[in-house]
Amino acid sequence: MTAMTTGNTSRADTNRRRILDVALAELLRDPDASMDQIARAAGVVRRTVYGHFPNRDALISTLVDEAVATLGDADARARRTVGDPAEAVARSVLAIWEIADRYRLLVALAQRTVTVQGIRERLAPLREAKVRVLREGLAEGVFTSPLPAPALAYVHEQMLFAVMEAVNDGLLPAAEAGHSATVAVLTAAGVPATRAADLVTRLSDTPE
Repeated sequence: MTAMTTGNTSRADTNRRRILDVALAELLRDPDASMDQIARAAGVVRRTVYGHFPNRDALISTLVDEAVATLGDADARARRTVGDPAEAVARSVLAIWEIADRYRLLVALAQRTVTVQGIRERLAPLREAKVRVLREGLAEGVFTSPLPAPALAYVHEQMLFAVMEAVNDGLLPAAEAGHSATVAVLTAAGVPATRAADLVTRLSDTPE
């Protein structure tokens, strides 16, 4: 009985993972993709999809949770062992954008299905990490802003959402968006535009 239960659990986990992977691909291809479309693309019946996710919003919410966790990991890796706050912010935004570019259509979709407050709560750990770096940079004079670090972190967050929407609306080429977003975030923190652009260009041209 134990082996059977374990086997069933393993199969259920595999199905859930496949549904999530296929759902992300389908929603990025067609933001209006239905649960039926996702089930067909995943090669399962509707009942299997609904057995894991009671509705479309719950499925999208789970995808957003996974995206945020991936962004958090990328942010932590990018800032590791970096002492200069400006470079830490630049590396963080560049690393986050690499992943966020894949998820930007999902973010736009999530804003229709997940409340703004819900998105803010999900981003809280990422924001807290950014606040620590901003606070350090403000104290050292690397950043200059009339805003305290927590408020400046909100500004940066909203700037990144705005750049994603600009790319989605065809106002900014996706290939340039990461570089532009990073320079914009640094200048919003008071880093001189020339220094910000030079720093981002150097980091973009330097292999990991």
